[in-house]
Amino acid sequence: MRFAKTFTPIAVAVGALLAVAPLASRADTVVKIGFAAPLTGPNASYGKDLENGVKMALDDAKAQGIKINGQPVSFQLVAEDDQADPRVGVQVAQKLVDEGVSVVVGHFNSGTTIPASDLYEKAGLPVIDPAATNPVISGRGYKNVFMVISSDAQNAGTAGAYAVTTTKAKRIAVIDDRTTFGQGEADEFVKAVKAHGGDIIDREYTTNQATDFKTQLTNLKSKNPDLIFVGALNPQAAGIMKQMNQLGLKAQYVGGGVKDVDFIKLAENVSEGAMAWEYGRPLDSTPVGAKFAERFKQKFGEDVLSYAPFGYDAAWTAIKAMQAANSTKPDDYRAKLQSISFDGITGHIEFNANGLAEERLVHAVSGQERPVGNGQDGERPVS
Repeated sequence: MRFAKTFTPIAVAVGALLAVAPLASRADTVVKIGFAAPLTGPNASYGKDLENGVKMALDDAKAQGIKINGQPVSFQLVAEDDQADPRVGVQVAQKLVDEGVSVVVGHFNSGTTIPASDLYEKAGLPVIDPAATNPVISGRGYKNVFMVISSDAQNAGTAGAYAVTTTKAKRIAVIDDRTTFGQGEADEFVKAVKAHGGDIIDREYTTNQATDFKTQLTNLKSKNPDLIFVGALNPQAAGIMKQMNQLGLKAQYVGGGVKDVDFIKLAENVSEGAMAWEYGRPLDSTPVGAKFAERFKQKFGEDVLSYAPFGYDAAWTAIKAMQAANSTKPDDYRAKLQSISFDGITGHIEFNANGLAEERLVHAVSGQERPVGNGQDGERPVS
């Protein structure tokens, strides 16, 4: 009797394990998707916007029942706050590598993305950049770095050419915040202006912590510019626009990466007339973009700020490459990333030899967005 009492629980336990085993074998394979951006601090709104775009992509993949190599997969977002700090960015990058993520979507700031991508390259982990634009990112010959957004050479370079050839500005000034992004944009803008025969009459500098720009703007006003290019993000970009108005500085304002609801909110009524060069195509220019904006608002209770569509496209770029390779291992799907070609929310995604997607550019005047060609697709500015 003692034996029977002892045997019965064991038999029940074995039977339970056998019953559970088939269910475990059918469980989804968990695929970790790394994400890094500033989720705290002055750039947190941009980072959260990006993160929401990635979340939306992973939720859509789940709804579609995505399979890789015939097996159902569950995508798990591993999000890290890099605080827009290069030192923290490298720490976060190492953490994502140690976590065993299959890919990283990130970062946001160029100054953070550049050192972090050094680490990803050494680890053999693909990183898909949805927001950082400094040309150094794609200019080092790395095999694991991909950009679904235009570089400053494309964006600010086109803005510089446009300022000379279309706007016909004669006295062009520049102000930047000395960050990797702001200075990088300004440098490319200046190169393009000079290459097209334009004249830079002055260049002023500020910081990404400043709130008072009147000294720099007063200096610029004394030189009577007809166009000022601003290499900075909000709130500095909007602050410069607002203080230009306060000083009676009538030059055309041109910026990059600032055309969003925050700029309009911070600059208030003086934002009218600003020109902002942006990345990708306007969301409302295509049915798929308009639908994305509508779904985003329904899901998160707020409008797209700026970069969410690029976060969405970056995540889907990784997913499609994994599907094509029938594997979530970087060594298996990397070649599929290099040859990928599909239409995303922001435009066509296809990488050149440096991992850079050739994006269409957009300029916005008085809040109205108009597509402008990048010199390769035959489009011309809409007048």
